[in-house]
Amino acid sequence: MKYFVLFLCIPFLLSSQKDSELDKLSSKYAKKSFPILKELLSIPNDAFYPDEIERNVVWCESAFNQRGFSTQRIETSTVPLLLAERIHKKAKKTVLIYLQIDGQPVDSTRWFQESPYKPVLKKMDSEDKWEVIAWDMIKDYEDDWRVFARSASDAKGPVAMFLAALDAAAEAKIVPNYNIKVIMDFEEEMGSPRLPDAVVNNAELLSADMLIIYDGPRHITNRPTLTFGARGIATIQLTTYGPSVPQHSGHFGNYVPNPALRLSKLLASMKNEDGKVIIPGFYDGITINPDTEKILRAVPDDEAQIKKRLRIVEADKVGSYYQEAIQYPSLNIRGMQSGWIDEKVRTIIPGWARAEIDVRLVLESDPERLLELIKNHVANQGYYVIDKEPTEEERLKHNKIATFTSEISYQSFRTDFDSEVGLWLRSALQNAFGEEAIMIRMSGGSIPISPFVTTLGVPAVTVPTVNRDNNQHSPNENIRLGNYREGIKTMIAILKEKL
Repeated sequence: MKYFVLFLCIPFLLSSQKDSELDKLSSKYAKKSFPILKELLSIPNDAFYPDEIERNVVWCESAFNQRGFSTQRIETSTVPLLLAERIHKKAKKTVLIYLQIDGQPVDSTRWFQESPYKPVLKKMDSEDKWEVIAWDMIKDYEDDWRVFARSASDAKGPVAMFLAALDAAAEAKIVPNYNIKVIMDFEEEMGSPRLPDAVVNNAELLSADMLIIYDGPRHITNRPTLTFGARGIATIQLTTYGPSVPQHSGHFGNYVPNPALRLSKLLASMKNEDGKVIIPGFYDGITINPDTEKILRAVPDDEAQIKKRLRIVEADKVGSYYQEAIQYPSLNIRGMQSGWIDEKVRTIIPGWARAEIDVRLVLESDPERLLELIKNHVANQGYYVIDKEPTEEERLKHNKIATFTSEISYQSFRTDFDSEVGLWLRSALQNAFGEEAIMIRMSGGSIPISPFVTTLGVPAVTVPTVNRDNNQHSPNENIRLGNYREGIKTMIAILKEKL
């Protein structure tokens, strides 16, 4: 019996030893890579400013060249994509890795630091407020400390993690048994409008056996996570009209129709009180069968915790729980404008009102059909629908006018849990963390990589690493340093996992 017990313990001890070695390696290279993280985050990266993007492209070229990659720019009509490639001896497969480099625009007035592009180290004080601490203290960091900067989590943090993982693998003499291609996108936050054509025109150059996306936050439990799909996205701009120029509300109130009121009623007509889209046919084709239900229910969400974090009492009723809700297309008002508010408020009837809408897409829905359904709904509410600003003749002829323009950015994608890439990544994370990763069928957000899936036929899985409460797309974006370290650990594990 003693020998039997010892025999059972040996694999566990070996596994623990390996995990310990991986922990030491990732901790070492987290610290070594903090200067890289700070340098990368210090380069402004708003894609609306091509000169800023060029600095990022040059930085990435240098970083990957230093690590044995060849680099090649894939030119587009605006800024390039960047492809980095490293060939390994005896490799039979090629893994394509997607990295996003650009970030959302910033409103510096709402950041609690000098600049979103000057990374700041912070820790939580005794009153649960973020306290700035000296950057050089990062060498003795604690897991719950955070770096605040634009793109800290979305998604330059994962870029720095990957570079650190490559350096750690080099020290540990870990050589992947697959070739690596890395495609870097510098317009992701703009919807990657040039990416689909670039993929079509460079299909052979980008060919691979599988695609990994290093982007997005882990599950809210902060456990290792794999996401096997993402919704696509389309956008709509909808404008209604009142007087040709804003008019005095005292002189013309009760007489001139208010475009803001009309737009509000128009938008309200698209959904019911439960948040469900009531445009006929919007959810056609989507069903949750028992097998899918089992997959969705396996995600360890705490609905009460989600609502508490969001400070809401009830959720919309598109689905009966979070994972179910994001399996459907959504219709979201992402912004509205009409007249003036706050210190600029004035007593006028606005000349126009505008709503910016995003439609999250799922595989079962045809994007063009959904946009047409919405457009027809606007027309059915009595609007003369056009795709440009109305002329004077049109204003005098039609009582209710709406300008409707739309764009399909990219479609949804979904990969099977038991696909080759799925099984490989599940094994890598199991070996690294000693537990099965949380497996999410489809994330609610969107990643512009569907051209790789649909055009090249490459199965894709997202490996999220950052903390969920990272304020991505918002002021005071941040990355938790414990997540940064574990992200490096995750990527080292994938580099050493055999295909």
